[in-house]
Amino acid sequence: MAQMTLEQIQKKSLNRLVGLNPVFKIVVEKLIERCYARGVWIVITQGLRTYAEQDDLYAQGRTKPGKVVTDARGGHSNHNFGFAADFALLLRDGRTVSWDTLRDDDKDSLPDWSEVVEEAKKLGLEWGGDWRSFKDMPHLQMVFGITTAQFRVGKRPSQTQLNAVLARVNELKTEDEEMTAEEKAAFKALQKRVITLEAANKLTKVPAWAEQACINAKAAGVLDTANDGSYDFYRLVTMLDRAGMFSVKGDK
Repeated sequence: MAQMTLEQIQKKSLNRLVGLNPVFKIVVEKLIERCYARGVWIVITQGLRTYAEQDDLYAQGRTKPGKVVTDARGGHSNHNFGFAADFALLLRDGRTVSWDTLRDDDKDSLPDWSEVVEEAKKLGLEWGGDWRSFKDMPHLQMVFGITTAQFRVGKRPSQTQLNAVLARVNELKTEDEEMTAEEKAAFKALQKRVITLEAANKLTKVPAWAEQACINAKAAGVLDTANDGSYDFYRLVTMLDRAGMFSVKGDK
């Protein structure tokens, strides 16, 4: 199938966005857009649910056939209040969806699922995969510290809290505009090269001459860890650092 446009992908989620809190809806729409910019296609598979729909889902795997997919009854899920959404990867045929967390359709050596989660967290979303008791890998939410019990009695985020979310979305938009499409492509190519280098000829410790560059790269969010890299890896990180690639915004 030919490359799908962002608009075509957005349309596939429209029905699932109905009824979401307006600010949360903007965040989810921005997530779809930011993932598309990284070459990852997603669709929203679940949005607002009624209490009855939640109870029906809770019955699955318990009193009804199927696999257990939730531990929340009606009124005990953030889906019931318009502050949660579930996603899936949209495959390149434009029709099939996948929940394969290791899939890499954009061929950048990074799991597409991990790229979605990374973008979601940048937007301030909480990911169900981080939960300890009942991991919910497709689940994203933004609840502002409000419990479902509080939601049930009518508590909602303040306008100040909602405004802060909108400000963050706008801030990310500004950050994106600082880098051209060509620069993004070049940076992505560098990321792939770093991953390749990291997998080969690993050193037991970070060379002393590369320590500060690695610290700067971690502070900029480019590296999660500087351990077990190759000589070429540390050399590349040092070169990028000297070129100012890891300058933290506000230090310039």
